[in-house]
Amino acid sequence: MPYLYETHLHTRQASLCGSSSGAEYIPYYKGLGYSGIIVTDHFFNGNSAIPRALPWEEKIELFCKGYEAAKVEGDRLGLQVFFGWECNFDMDEYLIYGLDKEWLLAHPEMMEWDHITHFEEITKAGGLIVQAHPFRQRDYMSRINLHPYQCHAWEIANAGNPADQNQLAYRYAAGNNIPMTVGSDIHKTNTVALYGMAFDEPLTDIHDYVTRVKSGKGYSLQIPDNLKEWDANITTHLPIYFFDKDNNRQYIENHMDLFR
Repeated sequence: MPYLYETHLHTRQASLCGSSSGAEYIPYYKGLGYSGIIVTDHFFNGNSAIPRALPWEEKIELFCKGYEAAKVEGDRLGLQVFFGWECNFDMDEYLIYGLDKEWLLAHPEMMEWDHITHFEEITKAGGLIVQAHPFRQRDYMSRINLHPYQCHAWEIANAGNPADQNQLAYRYAAGNNIPMTVGSDIHKTNTVALYGMAFDEPLTDIHDYVTRVKSGKGYSLQIPDNLKEWDANITTHLPIYFFDKDNNRQYIENHMDLFR
């Protein structure tokens, strides 16, 4: 029997878009048969509920409240709860795993990091960076930014995306040997959570999750059956920019060029 984990979750304590508290997710996911969740609230450079003008230490304390409330309730009801966050650059977003509150408190300079420094520093600290919903298209977005060299994995399926956007992410990651993750990107408990990561053995801690994802082994993706189907007529209405190892930007005139 696989052990199912939610990898992308927002609470109302720290994410402006969140509707449910950290504690409210515990009986919800327990009832769905999950073994654990990873709380990934929006960080200060994203859709954060934390006032920007506060001192760094106070902001971090408030930011962790959703996770901490979920952890207390998870320990009480027997559901594993791990910590992460979601950061934003220029409409490209990343899920960070394997680091903790103490690391955040010690790195206020992280808000000034570019993609390369961000990747180097988090990798050095033993963390995992996953580009979230790489082909997401929204009305508030003006472009798609792909950074396969500034992360360790791609989130190739997200419950908040239409199937074609997930299919584009899956096809690119599969064709370029990029480790893959899946998450619901859930914001409230009355949303049916059908996405996640299934492991043969329960995770021992968040570092175990980091190790398994970086290896690309030891887990399966809980995704709809049609995700791997490919439709050559899929299009994107936003321009696509691809960033190389040196973070140099290349405009992709025809998105199908990415898949040849």
